[in-house]
Amino acid sequence: MQQRNKVKDVGFERSLRLTEIFFSLQGETKTVGLPTVFIRLTGCPLRCQYCDTAYAFQGGKWYDIQDILAEVRKYDANYVTVTGGEPLAQKACISLLKSLCDEGYNVSLETSGALDISQVDERVMKVVDIKTPDSLEADKNNWQNISYLLPHDQIKFVICSESDYEWSKQIIQQKQLTSCCEILFSPSYQQIRAGDLADWILRDKLPVRLQIQLHKYLWGDVQGR
Repeated sequence: MQQRNKVKDVGFERSLRLTEIFFSLQGETKTVGLPTVFIRLTGCPLRCQYCDTAYAFQGGKWYDIQDILAEVRKYDANYVTVTGGEPLAQKACISLLKSLCDEGYNVSLETSGALDISQVDERVMKVVDIKTPDSLEADKNNWQNISYLLPHDQIKFVICSESDYEWSKQIIQQKQLTSCCEILFSPSYQQIRAGDLADWILRDKLPVRLQIQLHKYLWGDVQGR
């Protein structure tokens, strides 16, 4: 890809600041295990205590959307995930998501849930992370986003402790989240045991899907995997 200056096209932002594009197995969500192209955008307004992509907070290079699409085509993959950082912190993310869908890819968006998702193309599978108290960013949750969720979307809770688990149970009930879309519970890496979280879910017969970060079990905490 060639580095471009920040440009505009018919009034819309057409370039984004990227940390990396890489090809790997999807480690989470309903497409776990599938070969996927990851587009990691730079920048994030949150500072979750367990964040494993702090290297994407700054730096990166500007690329035009067409150059990004050309790079994605090289991998001959069906699935594309736009992640961060926080992808929606860049206005042109909305245009990138639409362009990827128009190209025929199965597209997912990993977002913190702090920013408005109402303009995201309906073809995109939105994976919205609801921040728990132990993330230290629970006050950033944008609860209005729940009304924009579609059946093919997913809500994710990263659970750091048993108190996080109990809080998440209450939120599911209070916000009636099971009527929106599938709910994922993920143990915070190296903070709680996946087996303990599984036991709590079974004990309470909670209608959620337990997920682990497959890529970390395969390759450890390695950037670009």
